[in-house]
Amino acid sequence: MAGEGFVRSRAKFGVGIGVIVAALAFLAWLGYGESKTYYHTIAEYQTLKGSARDHRMRISGTVAPGSIRHSSGRVEFVLEEEGKVLPVSYVGSDPLPDTFVDKSQALVEGRPSSDGKFVAEHVQAKCASKYEAAPGGDKPAATGTTQQSSM
Repeated sequence: MAGEGFVRSRAKFGVGIGVIVAALAFLAWLGYGESKTYYHTIAEYQTLKGSARDHRMRISGTVAPGSIRHSSGRVEFVLEEEGKVLPVSYVGSDPLPDTFVDKSQALVEGRPSSDGKFVAEHVQAKCASKYEAAPGGDKPAATGTTQQSSM
């Protein structure tokens, strides 16, 4: 009856492998659900209700002038977009980008808090004025003389 013991040990091994694979699949599914990030405008964000507000999300807008306030361990500011405003509290460990200033475009990633603020863990910023053409910069410079090549 040595064959019967072999079959039992293989069955136990197969069940063990099955449990491990099922556990890993479940953990992967949970990780995927947590890593999803939804993008919303400020207007869309303000209309979200119930469980839709529990998701991790990204929101973009313009940093309101004079709204940046540095506190201990956090930075508070306000994003504006199409007449809508969103108070944001940045609690991430990374330093804010150098381009994060008044009137810059910012993209925040995080979750809403119960007090109505958006708690950002990541902030990306772009200063729009830095990338605009200088006044008169789109015209070629005029020089007084033109030289032809004799080659």
